[in-house]
Amino acid sequence: MANEIENGEIRKFNGVDHIFYDDYWIRYYQPPEETLSEKKKLLDALTRRTFHHTESGINTPGSKLENARMAFDNEQDPQRKRINAAMLAGALFNRATDIFTAIVDLEQSGIHITRQNELMRQCSECFLEALSLSQNVKHHSGEEGVDELWGEPVKVFTITIADYYSSRYRKIALAMREIDHIGRSIHKTLCDQPWFCNASELVDDFIKIAKNECEVLRSDPDYFSIWPEFVADGEKITEFLAEIPRDASVELERHIKRGVLLLRSGKDIISWIANVRVPMPVSTQRYLAQCKKYHEDTHQLLTSF
Repeated sequence: MANEIENGEIRKFNGVDHIFYDDYWIRYYQPPEETLSEKKKLLDALTRRTFHHTESGINTPGSKLENARMAFDNEQDPQRKRINAAMLAGALFNRATDIFTAIVDLEQSGIHITRQNELMRQCSECFLEALSLSQNVKHHSGEEGVDELWGEPVKVFTITIADYYSSRYRKIALAMREIDHIGRSIHKTLCDQPWFCNASELVDDFIKIAKNECEVLRSDPDYFSIWPEFVADGEKITEFLAEIPRDASVELERHIKRGVLLLRSGKDIISWIANVRVPMPVSTQRYLAQCKKYHEDTHQLLTSF
């Protein structure tokens, strides 16, 4: 069926519009009117979202840009310089939004600002430099960077809002595919084992609601039912304890407990992806490698009895 549907097709499911992208039906939202004021609202939302999902301490005010740049230039220690680079990216990001706010204020006062205007040029340069430094910024988990988030304000600034929405649906589809991939790996690695059979339904429920969380906007009234379900289903996995056989050897008991930790790690990664709504390939590949190793260890342990 998916092969017969073109990307961008819209249909209603249970009274809610969905748009099709890359094998996934994603909740559809009508793009707002193409105005500088609406772009400003979108940039503000993306700014809050970006800093919400990144490491703490880098939300540097745009007014501190020169201080952030000086500290970055003067730092010699590689680890510290990475953090200074993240702080500089934050300052550039905020400076760009500050400039864009001024542009919108001028537009609302009847003063038209063209793309060739110095303010527009400075705004674009700040966004682009922030993007170039974004690889130094880590997700709040410390796992990896979230470069995709830093590229979104650049898109909003350079393309139409409608085109930006389309690009987001593609990213959400990729995030959903990654969530499904992790879910299949958890089933193969853990849920197929008798000690984890009771976790199978918990994992399925969490995968389903994680994809709902991935697609819904906070402004959507359904968010008030989706978010509590998402958190509650995640807590069920965190609280899950595998059934350890009474006659289990020390090695088997240790292995099963290691599997419980692996299950919780999978839940965490799925949560992060659902929240940022973009793939996290480094974290995902690292986790899939852990699942593969655990699966091999399970086979070796069981065949040794």
